[in-house]
Amino acid sequence: MRRRLPRIVVGIVGSLLILKAFVPRPGPAGPTEWQAFFAYVDENFSVWFNILAVFAFGLGAASLLKVHGGRVLRRQRDWPYSLAGLIAFGVVLIAGLARVGGDPSEAGSTVHWIFRAVISPLQASIFALLAFYVASASYRAFRVRSREAAALLAATLIILAGRTPFGHSLTDWLPSSLAFLRLDNVALWVVQVPNTAGQRAITIGIALGTVAMSLRLLLGIERGLFDRRES
Repeated sequence: MRRRLPRIVVGIVGSLLILKAFVPRPGPAGPTEWQAFFAYVDENFSVWFNILAVFAFGLGAASLLKVHGGRVLRRQRDWPYSLAGLIAFGVVLIAGLARVGGDPSEAGSTVHWIFRAVISPLQASIFALLAFYVASASYRAFRVRSREAAALLAATLIILAGRTPFGHSLTDWLPSSLAFLRLDNVALWVVQVPNTAGQRAITIGIALGTVAMSLRLLLGIERGLFDRRES
């Protein structure tokens, strides 16, 4: 029963949320009993989800304190980084809960200043360092070892050349009748047509996979989440 009850709850809640999307809006005569019931579901389930999210944040904070706090106490490897993370967590948490400098959503608050003066520069620095790793990985990935790699390399070179002034000047001399052969137009076509088609295909595949996994959870077929046993 301990493993069956979570599956029953997931199945009922998921089924109600799916059915809610197919319930028509109330007419001029007012909502029917079913419409009133699903309106109640729509209104209260969101509140319950917010309550569960609060508990999830609490568990996340407890896990962070447990893992990094233990690492600091035992002086494990790289424990100063854990200490810095705990201090940053505490400062931001206290500033947000105490509303230091005003409401956290306002521009003049301390939390907003931390995001603007600390987190944003750190994110920019990390992405700047990642650019070198991406360039190195691209060099290794774009070695022409197959037809697929050659097509990927050709598309990359076209987009890079079409988005730079140098590449634009290479084919700028073409007449208007051959404007579709200019590198900037070819790069735009590659981005809008093949790239968009690939992105939509991936998105459809992800959506179908999500639907299949959701149905497995609702029907109780996917038991790995509930029947996980401690090793």
